[in-house]
Amino acid sequence: MPTNAPSPELSASLEQGGTPTAFADATASDGALRRFLHGLPGIDPVGLEARAASLGTRSIKTSAKAYAIDLAISMIDLTTLEGADTPGKVRALAAKAVHPDPTDRTTPRTAAVCVYPDMVATAKEVLKGSDVKVASVATAFPAGRAALPVKLADVRDAVAAGADEIDMVIDRGAFLAGHYLKVYEEIAAVRAECGDKARLKVIFETGELSTYDNIRRASWLGMMAGADFIKTSTGKVAVNATPPNTLVLLEAVRDFRAQTGIQIGVKPAGGIRNTKEAIKFLVLVNETVGEDWLDNHWFRFGASSLLNDLLMQRQKLATGRYSGPDYVTVD
Repeated sequence: MPTNAPSPELSASLEQGGTPTAFADATASDGALRRFLHGLPGIDPVGLEARAASLGTRSIKTSAKAYAIDLAISMIDLTTLEGADTPGKVRALAAKAVHPDPTDRTTPRTAAVCVYPDMVATAKEVLKGSDVKVASVATAFPAGRAALPVKLADVRDAVAAGADEIDMVIDRGAFLAGHYLKVYEEIAAVRAECGDKARLKVIFETGELSTYDNIRRASWLGMMAGADFIKTSTGKVAVNATPPNTLVLLEAVRDFRAQTGIQIGVKPAGGIRNTKEAIKFLVLVNETVGEDWLDNHWFRFGASSLLNDLLMQRQKLATGRYSGPDYVTVD
């Protein structure tokens, strides 16, 4: 399996934060970073949306569908991010991540459970001994509007509580105002705070970035600053993950690996609610970046309701009968 490490010939050319020194000049100043990001190839919105739509029409047969369902289950970050979250709710969610379908122990485990920092220890306790990761949103999620010391304290608390992954949200206001270096430096600071204890997912909130060109720029900015994953959305705005905006992220990680040798993960989040939609995203991955990304180390779904539909479709393929929502647990 590929890792986040670059090829040996590039390993000597990395900065301390994990950013290839090939980008050292581009990140030397706000002006240099602006020139680099605005020098990326422009995106044809019509062409992008047409390609995403065409890939979504691919026919998936029964045996391939069964494989895709299990793969999708294994890629889910089972998520609860509500003000009303309780320790009991988080424990139940963590237990479901380990045994998504208690009636069928062949069902894959989910990739992770994603919670607020104050619930990390609770989730970690339930998941002890399993390979399910604990992810924590941090950095003043979901708005990202806080001073950097506050954001870093948020990350530090989550990592200290045992978080395996940190999902940080960028300051979209700073990005849209053109303060790219500020955003870059915040991501790099969070990456440093994670150290070797937690992987970093960087959330762009693509629904607020207005254009596909901005999404591409944000993708490169996040990767250059040390992201292990780039992620579409918080799930807290009107427009979250879509095939076109996810395609932009996939093309970015493909091109970044071609240039640096470093592989970066992708996580569409929010709005993916059923099996049919999830399979469309898997086709998008396979056709854009290939099999190297068809693994939960490199691709995730940020979802809360998706798992139940996958379980119902899995049961239907196994039994020939559609069980319905009464036969899966309510999150």
